[in-house]
Amino acid sequence: MIENIYEKALGGELISSAEFFELIDGDLAVVTDYAQKLRDGFTGRAVKTCSIINARSGLCSEDCVFCAQSAHYGTKAPVFPFIDLAKIKEAAIRTKELGVERFSIVSSGLGPDDEEFRKIKAAVELVKSIGLQTDISVGCLTYEQLIELKEAGLDSYHHNLETSESFFPNICTTHEYADDVNAVKEALRAGIDVCCGGIFGIGEKWEHRYELAVLLRELGVQSVPINFLNPVTGTPKEGTDILTEEEAMRIIAVYRFVLPDRILRVCGGRNAVFKSGGAEKVFSAGASGMMVGDYLTVKGPDLEEDMEFINRQHS
Repeated sequence: MIENIYEKALGGELISSAEFFELIDGDLAVVTDYAQKLRDGFTGRAVKTCSIINARSGLCSEDCVFCAQSAHYGTKAPVFPFIDLAKIKEAAIRTKELGVERFSIVSSGLGPDDEEFRKIKAAVELVKSIGLQTDISVGCLTYEQLIELKEAGLDSYHHNLETSESFFPNICTTHEYADDVNAVKEALRAGIDVCCGGIFGIGEKWEHRYELAVLLRELGVQSVPINFLNPVTGTPKEGTDILTEEEAMRIIAVYRFVLPDRILRVCGGRNAVFKSGGAEKVFSAGASGMMVGDYLTVKGPDLEEDMEFINRQHS
């Protein structure tokens, strides 16, 4: 029974694969109701917010089949080098004025060269001075680089695993899954909060979703972004069916059962799956945070609509 699975998750036990599949087959309203209870008990009802800036775009060496910024595909995504600090400052100030808590600097590629790393460090120092939680998503970093950024004011390191290890060869062949896992472990070793999750709707099955959830739990990442595929023209995933709202809500809910005490952030693809942005629906499914504002290469959900919902939750 779902109530027994809820009690197990509430007590901090890992639910089994069989229990995971029982939730998948269960009544969605019941599953999401228990997911909300878990969220409320572990992380509260306040909605955690974050936003991003595309600091360097395109020409990524990696061949991730869903990504608009891969140099392997003709997606017509914007291409530009690392932007000026003035643009980052402007975006960070606006982010703070809107009441968003965390601001992430995102740079395409497997990892920065020395010159770009210096620019990333300067950007972290700038964002920290503005009074925001600082976050970066800049590929794989070494332990030494992570320590240097932590000393510069970095609060959080974002690095998605994207999917399970067993499914990963279907979406990327230009680096090893272990490289991504190691990057996450190094950030945790450096004492930095880690935001690490995946993208759903890329052809993976429910068993792959369970496998990823268990790994994220074992790694001990604090924040788990849940992204949904928004198929990009020119990529191998062009023409892929977008997930239904029901399946997306069920993914959020069952991840809450496996990861009851983590911040589950619904990020990319939210406005593709939930036509009006779906803030209330993702929250009702057990999410505890959302990325607001625009995404890397496409427009995001309506920001004013999101903030109106968030302000209601916080009042």
